[in-house]
Amino acid sequence: MAYLCSTFYCVNASNYITDLSVIAAEAELKEEENRHFLQSLKKYDSTELDGMAHAVNTEVSTAVDCTACGNCCKTLVINVTTDEVDGLAAYFNEPRDTVKEKYIEESQGGNFFINVMPCHFLKDKKCTIYENRFTECRDFPHLHKPGFKARLAGTLNYYGMCPIIYNVVEEMKSRLGFNEVSE
Repeated sequence: MAYLCSTFYCVNASNYITDLSVIAAEAELKEEENRHFLQSLKKYDSTELDGMAHAVNTEVSTAVDCTACGNCCKTLVINVTTDEVDGLAAYFNEPRDTVKEKYIEESQGGNFFINVMPCHFLKDKKCTIYENRFTECRDFPHLHKPGFKARLAGTLNYYGMCPIIYNVVEEMKSRLGFNEVSE
């Protein structure tokens, strides 16, 4: 993937912004705009929006190299299922309790999650257990799932930290002809 960088920002050859500092700054500037965008989606059919979001997500995800970023692995709390704890134990060929002690924390409600950020398994912006990564890791940023309109409020929480989310939302605004001034 070819990247074009200047002093102020970096975009890939598809003109998607990937520089996390630019994305974070834009997120602050566009907070109100994004609230208006979310409100503007009420007038659109959910199925049609999902189709558009899935197509845009495919385009952006193909063009943005997650291994050049790894920010999700640095900043997100990842929930882990009981089966995934067992799978991790099998992967490391260690007892379940040892794996839990090293990598997993259990909430008072009995839910499991990775016990540190950045993730134990992140090295050089890449997942060292990629083929055995957790479901939440596989699914992030969840833009391939149905319910884009219903989930956008939650998705916008990560708008300033994920190049894929940022670029999908911006492309959706463009394709829908969103103009905050007229909304």
